[in-house]
Amino acid sequence: MKTTAPAAELAPPPAKAAVRERLWLYDTTLRDGQQSQGVDFSVEDKAAVASALDGLGIDYVEGGWPGANPTDSAFFAAVPRLTRARLAAFGMTKRSGRSAANDDVLAGVVNAGTPVVCLVGKSHEFHVRTALGVPLEENVANIAASIAHLVGLGREAILDAEHFFDGFRANPAYALDCLRAALDAGARWVVLCDTNGGTLPVEVGRMTAAVVAAGIPGEKLGIHAHDDTGNAVANTLAAVDAGARQVQGTLNGLGERCGNANLASLIPTLVLKEPYASRFETGVGAGTLPALTRVSRLLDDILNRVPDRQAPYVGASAFTHKAGLHASAILKDPSTYEHVAPEAVGNARVIPMSNQAGLSNLRERLAQAGIEVAAGDPRLAAILAEVKAREDRGYAYDGASASFELVARDMLGQLPRFFEVERYRVTVERRRDAKGTAVTASEAVVVARFGAERVMSVSESHDPVTGADQGPVNALARALRKDLGPYQAYIDDMRLVDFRVRITSGGTEAVTRVLIESADREGRRWSTVGVSANIVDASFQALQDAIVWKLVRDGAPVAG
Repeated sequence: MKTTAPAAELAPPPAKAAVRERLWLYDTTLRDGQQSQGVDFSVEDKAAVASALDGLGIDYVEGGWPGANPTDSAFFAAVPRLTRARLAAFGMTKRSGRSAANDDVLAGVVNAGTPVVCLVGKSHEFHVRTALGVPLEENVANIAASIAHLVGLGREAILDAEHFFDGFRANPAYALDCLRAALDAGARWVVLCDTNGGTLPVEVGRMTAAVVAAGIPGEKLGIHAHDDTGNAVANTLAAVDAGARQVQGTLNGLGERCGNANLASLIPTLVLKEPYASRFETGVGAGTLPALTRVSRLLDDILNRVPDRQAPYVGASAFTHKAGLHASAILKDPSTYEHVAPEAVGNARVIPMSNQAGLSNLRERLAQAGIEVAAGDPRLAAILAEVKAREDRGYAYDGASASFELVARDMLGQLPRFFEVERYRVTVERRRDAKGTAVTASEAVVVARFGAERVMSVSESHDPVTGADQGPVNALARALRKDLGPYQAYIDDMRLVDFRVRITSGGTEAVTRVLIESADREGRRWSTVGVSANIVDASFQALQDAIVWKLVRDGAPVAG
């Protein structure tokens, strides 16, 4: 009797998933980033950044150059415990006239005890002859001896081929000889460095492909790009397209001059965008990528820098849709104006309120704040009219979403009355100190009422280290936050992270707009605005809004 096989047996076997190639991520923030003007990491800062990068899934974290400065030496003396990343120390190849084992500079790097050591070696004949002043062959021998020494000690050795692209233009054979010397000595990686940052993507792609064609395997080839033409990310992708499989860069693009390739832009591009997402895998996957925005802003917090609002993927404006037409389309389908979902990188979509907004945008913005208002509710039109009228007077709610939320809640009857500021006074005194130098001193007094309780706060404004006056607005902020009665515990972790002032009209009746950005220990950031002919009063409005917004979001009870 003939039987028919089950359908499952007749179906063709499922297609095998394509095997993705591995890309290795190498972060140099703690060294290259420290070369940025105005950046000065402490040992604790370095440890915090290294731990954050480790949690993100970075494969290599370069801690700095042991012996180059006290901070780097102290960091390597007590390195944080990393669970994923391999810690690397950076240094240079041995000097001429010394063996690798007897070079004290190289020994300082080796003695850091890291599992990975990256050495910079020159690959441009001009630099070898001019900067080092040694024969070309001697430089190649120094590279080989240095790498062999590291490998003999059981370390993973990496050569950063300095000025490689300039060197390859001038003398391709010599630049390749430097790479081969390192690989023959046992280097795990040789990295093509665009040290001057002047090479363009088409050149990087062409030269990297030529290196691979010359026999340098792509799985041992890396790229290190600087951003002097604004092409560091593009150059890195061009090198990956041509065969490089290690990507070096810094968080937020820190680095000397114009910075290095920005890993905060590169990582999501490699993980989320085609053809890279299907072709490659990295140590950062879908599970850890949403931490990217938090890690990026952590670095800015550590450095006391204002985050770049328009940074790709992680900037506060990266998924902000102000134009009415765009915002309307976003409400129907976010993919109309977003190339990736903001949640994928830990960011958030923002549809700000402005004089370009419509009712549908307003409802969406209110919903994001947890305020549900039915379509057709006449209060929507009233809120929109009020926002537009206020913007005519100088307010700017597209950059102050927390203040907008308070305006809307007030008009909807949903704004708690936590406290009332009865009055405030700010004084600025200019006098001469004991040395005869002219100095200023600012003082603020705030009188607030919490139900039946009345509190007066007084605060001066001076730097705790230098004693210098920090101005009347600082004094006012300190006084306002010094004693907020029953709400003090809610605001103890608040801090002001940005303060911007703009004059919106000229003449003797000029109107001042103050925008401030606040943050708390949970990593939340919110922006508020104040407008007045008096800069102190405009600041006071923005400061008070910042406090009230936090009390609303934290569910503070109204004082009896």
